[in-house]
Amino acid sequence: MTKYTLLILLLLTPPFLTLAQNAGSAESIVVTSENTKTGVYTNDKGELRVNVTPGDARKFKAAGVVRYGSFGARGDGQTDDADAIAAAHAFANIHGLPVKADDGATYYIGGKERTAIIGTNTDFGKAAFMIDDTEVQNRNASVFTVSSGLKPFKLEKITSLKRNQEKIDASLPGPCLITVTNSNVKQYIRFGLNQNNGSSQTDIFVVDKNGKVDMNAPIIWDFDQITDITALPIDEKVLKITGGRFTTIANKAESKYTYYNRNIAIRRSNVVIEGLEHRITGEGDHGAPYGGFINIGDCSYVTVKNTVLTGHKTYSTIGNAGKPVSMGTYDLSANRALNVSFVNCTQINDINDNTYWGILGSNFCKNLLYDHCTLSRFDAHQGVANATIRNSTLGHMGINAIGSGLLLIENSTIRGRSIVNLRPDYGSTWQGEVVIRNCVFVPANGKPVNAALISGSYSGQHDFGYTCYMPERITIENLRIDDSGHPENYEGPAIFANFNPEMKDASYQEKYPYVKTKEVVLKKVTTASGKAVRVSDNAFMFKHVKVGGEPK
Repeated sequence: MTKYTLLILLLLTPPFLTLAQNAGSAESIVVTSENTKTGVYTNDKGELRVNVTPGDARKFKAAGVVRYGSFGARGDGQTDDADAIAAAHAFANIHGLPVKADDGATYYIGGKERTAIIGTNTDFGKAAFMIDDTEVQNRNASVFTVSSGLKPFKLEKITSLKRNQEKIDASLPGPCLITVTNSNVKQYIRFGLNQNNGSSQTDIFVVDKNGKVDMNAPIIWDFDQITDITALPIDEKVLKITGGRFTTIANKAESKYTYYNRNIAIRRSNVVIEGLEHRITGEGDHGAPYGGFINIGDCSYVTVKNTVLTGHKTYSTIGNAGKPVSMGTYDLSANRALNVSFVNCTQINDINDNTYWGILGSNFCKNLLYDHCTLSRFDAHQGVANATIRNSTLGHMGINAIGSGLLLIENSTIRGRSIVNLRPDYGSTWQGEVVIRNCVFVPANGKPVNAALISGSYSGQHDFGYTCYMPERITIENLRIDDSGHPENYEGPAIFANFNPEMKDASYQEKYPYVKTKEVVLKKVTTASGKAVRVSDNAFMFKHVKVGGEPK
């Protein structure tokens, strides 16, 4: 998390007022109010020094808005305006003023390490922002970070937690987001070409000032030990970011897992982003992947709406298993975030063009929502607790998820290889229910494939760090399967793909047993091929699944 602190040092004689904004040493900004002239410069320590004369300060306050041009931004598309933009936000944050970009401007942001901290409402309007990633000092430095002035603090007295615990023993200043880690336990031990040794056990949840847990996003793990537990106070007021036409000039780095995070990082709760556009230019035959232009983390109650995004070109590298692998690269990213909604979001490139990677990646989230979105993919890597996709169209990478709770898909069209792919690299696990209602499924966007509604793979021989589950109950109601482009010898769509072709009879032993689905309810399921829905090619593996209702 990017830390944001304001230190006010009042000298003996006004108007010599000095205020410092710190967001890490490389982003240190000092704001002064001296009777010289208003200006912005960088000193030999790398600090951005901003001076606003008392007269100009009064003028900016009277206007009720801060503009980049007042701090030296040219907006000509050629001059690097990063320092001026950061300076304007630093002044606005100190005085609680909104920021407004000039509609006709094109702000060029070069590769220097300079992050603008957004702490007040910001209207990018119809201004253009050119973010040049061809020569970057620090690929991990965000262009903007939306940050809270409220400081996180440790909860030293809490030493353990239980799944679905309703209250923690803490008295807090107000509602807080709690992040907890046990570094002695590893989970999500990845299998496959990107195999790894797992991530430390972690969870994130919201409590009120009395420590009562919001059970809409419950604690999902037992923590026998806690190595870190932090409370992040939640801002009550919603911060709004509107407009902006952003273009990333893509990096030309070697195609390795050196993610670029030249983005808008959301690290504050209660944020709405609306009307933003992000485009990408300059992608060639190689490049490093991106970690999400809108990157949401360590926060809750974030909505991205009426926003246009762009899928990144897919590049390949050599994975941890020593074999070529396509690299995930994202325009949307959510990590350790709760109650995140994407509403009426679309992308510029074709959602069914598989030369572009799926647009969203997420880890450790709860209550994710797509509503009226047309995007290439929904994806939950290291688990989501509760996800809803409604009134949306999903493209070539479809819906990929592992996690728990309720996965609800309704009034949507899915054009992936399955309706839901339970990610095999994390154990194809969903501990809860799946509901698919009033949907259309076009397998592989109409290509000739043997369709399966729920796909995944599980050998039972790999320890993922947790017990792996199939959805306990799957309800499929009013589903139209357009399998008219099916291959020869097609037997009809299967509810389940063949999760383990080697499990042919009782002689196969799972070292780490898979908890299978108990019940599937089918109501008004129709196929363009006229063929009935089957359980699976692997009749043995799913022989105990109860299938109720009749496809029509």
